[in-house]
Amino acid sequence: MAKLKLGTIPDDKPVKLTVELPAAIHRDLVAYGNALGRETGQGAVEPAKLIGPMLARFMATDRAFAKLRRVGSAAPRPQPASPGSEKTT
Repeated sequence: MAKLKLGTIPDDKPVKLTVELPAAIHRDLVAYGNALGRETGQGAVEPAKLIGPMLARFMATDRAFAKLRRVGSAAPRPQPASPGSEKTT
């Protein structure tokens, strides 16, 4: 059996989003969840629990996105004004 890109899905506090997916993608997510469950011994994984780790994996392996994040984090960030630093005229 081929090794899947995702491993065990961590159980952490999620942020709820509502999205619409094409039926074909949902079917593929169900199939992937079944395959992942067999591979990890967890049992079938719900499609909704796959989306976050899949997106995280996608973004982690996207070299252009990583470069943009590095460049963006190197830019100086504006500091919020401290109390009393406002000029009055």
